[in-house]
Amino acid sequence: MSGPVRYTCEKIFRLLDRYVDRDLSGAEHDKVLQHLDACARCASEFEFEVSLVEDVRSKLSRIDAPAELLVRIDTLLRGSNQ
Repeated sequence: MSGPVRYTCEKIFRLLDRYVDRDLSGAEHDKVLQHLDACARCASEFEFEVSLVEDVRSKLSRIDAPAELLVRIDTLLRGSNQ
């Protein structure tokens, strides 16, 4: 009998944006989380992705743009979190 199927680094890289956006099924989320806990390389990439999104959000609050545009951008950055 084989153990649980583990995701490869390649699979994690393909799913990372959806993981950051919280757009994965429960099972996919759990497998990505397990991989990130065990793989320093992928965990580092995840931290970079999160910091990039946070940096963009921070900069959005400092630019002078129409409110409607800022709302649209923020909505896109949040993905399906709403």
